[in-house]
Amino acid sequence: MITQTRMNIFLIACAVILLNFGASSAFAASDLIGKLIEEKVIPREKPATAAKAPKKAMRLANIPTNVPAKKLFGAKKKAANLRPGAIGYYTRGCLAGGVEVPKTGPAWQAMRLSRNRNWGHPKLVALVKRLAVEAKKHDGYSGLLVGDLSQPRGGPMTSGHRSHQMGLDADVWLTPMPKHVMTWAEREKKKPLLMTVDRKTLNRKNWTEAHARLLKRAASYSQVSRIFVHPPIKKEMCDWARRKGFKNRSWLGKIRAYYGHNYHFHIRIKCPKGSAGCKDQKAAPRKDDCAENLAYWMSSKPWGGGIKKKKKKVAKKKTKKRKKRAAKHMTIKGLPKACRTVLVAN
Repeated sequence: MITQTRMNIFLIACAVILLNFGASSAFAASDLIGKLIEEKVIPREKPATAAKAPKKAMRLANIPTNVPAKKLFGAKKKAANLRPGAIGYYTRGCLAGGVEVPKTGPAWQAMRLSRNRNWGHPKLVALVKRLAVEAKKHDGYSGLLVGDLSQPRGGPMTSGHRSHQMGLDADVWLTPMPKHVMTWAEREKKKPLLMTVDRKTLNRKNWTEAHARLLKRAASYSQVSRIFVHPPIKKEMCDWARRKGFKNRSWLGKIRAYYGHNYHFHIRIKCPKGSAGCKDQKAAPRKDDCAENLAYWMSSKPWGGGIKKKKKKVAKKKTKKRKKRAAKHMTIKGLPKACRTVLVAN
């Protein structure tokens, strides 16, 4: 009897003989070889990506779990070559397929270039560029000085921000852009103008109506979730909207009073479509929010004044300190699992 092995050898030999004759024989050989592949006599060629899978698994397995995540993400100089996606939450996440805000554009200049934090989700970068161009054209604003967005792959930053981790946050200086293109050194050393004198008072020497028009435009974009400013700036925006007699002031609800925004405003956009692992912040109120919440921020309460020392409040302070300590030493384990893939991607 002829064994299956001998039959296979015979068929392969026939295919080789046929290949040595004319075109019609070559087509017959091709059909025969195709059948042999389907019968698994001849192994099917492996795709080029198959060899990469074990390497990727090895890289994932080798991610140190005892090193702060900010060091791992801070060491990455380029974006992850993946489909764009915001992963996690604004204060605990990462960025896939990020793009860089060009260092110089027709209506913007990026600042503090040595930080390498002018990266974001393509939707955020497009919005920043759009805002710069439209504010210059329609609002009499000279151009934007763009501060920190995110690191190339997002994640916790080596210093400064607690948010800015998903590529959906951008800081824009309230210092108007100069007419000349600044050098690298100028962008590193230039000091921003302060828009407030203290936590209650606006600096009228530096603030202009062009600033108000700029913030209104930014808050009017549907993609924008929030804009953070120092409390006196929020108050000025409320007063300005009343003086102007704007009937629709819902955009003012997006402008939120918050600490530490006396020289810049912070744009936060919603989770873009296609970012399945992205969690949005609760929507800002539709009203102008110029009453109770603003009164709170203009009082001494958020700044630690007028608070009686009680055990419960001491416990809350301890809880906040523990959270800050945990954020400072967060490892890759504290981030969404997809951030591991972002970290090791090419």
